[in-house]
Amino acid sequence: MIVFQKPKSLTDAEFHYCPGCTHGIIHRLVAEAIDTLGIEGRTIGVAPVGCAVMAYNYFACDMAEAAHGRAPAMATGIKRSLPENIVFTYQGDGDLASIGMAETVHAATRNENITVIFVNNAIYGMTGGQMAPTSLPGQVTQTSPYGRDVKTAGYPIRVCEMLSQLDGPEYIARVAVNNVKNVKAAGKAILKAFQNQVDGKGFSLVEVVSSCPTNWGMTPEKALQWVDEKMIPYYPLGVYKDRSAEVTAE
Repeated sequence: MIVFQKPKSLTDAEFHYCPGCTHGIIHRLVAEAIDTLGIEGRTIGVAPVGCAVMAYNYFACDMAEAAHGRAPAMATGIKRSLPENIVFTYQGDGDLASIGMAETVHAATRNENITVIFVNNAIYGMTGGQMAPTSLPGQVTQTSPYGRDVKTAGYPIRVCEMLSQLDGPEYIARVAVNNVKNVKAAGKAILKAFQNQVDGKGFSLVEVVSSCPTNWGMTPEKALQWVDEKMIPYYPLGVYKDRSAEVTAE
């Protein structure tokens, strides 16, 4: 009896990510959701610039490459052109919450029937560890060597809290992958986000609080602890909007 195996929606390619990076866990959860729903043959992923720029090597579904920040716009075009397909974006915090913020907000407020996987590791990973829109107050990065100063750099953007105030989105949730319990909860949220699209309910975004040991200058173990001790208190986990639940409650 098979107890555990690689999802069919992942290829056999080895990940290029740094040791301890949690992108691999998130990739697996996305692939498991695709497998569970049996939608691999009609799924299209969109990956823009960032650490996951080569996601086309790892997912066994069709993939498209978007310019930096433009994944929601490209996903909107694909979904409207091919409404029977399942379309998801896979984006980092620098991509989604900085250069791509306008595309994210407008896709959400239009309730585009797409699924957005948003990886928040509080730093620009691929380009060497600069301060991101989600870097914490006081966080040391390559461009904030004395820590993020909110007086000059402003406060981190809490994407789930912001998008949940819009009337449009169907489902907004924040999860983490720093321990077994959180990984299981993250898998359920990602599955729900894809199920919402299959059901035609509209825009779903799952923010995944993640670690970046290399650019944080930590061991993988310490990085997971930092997620628990620093990131999750600032970015609380939970469901921020679920229109289906609201209707059921009424």
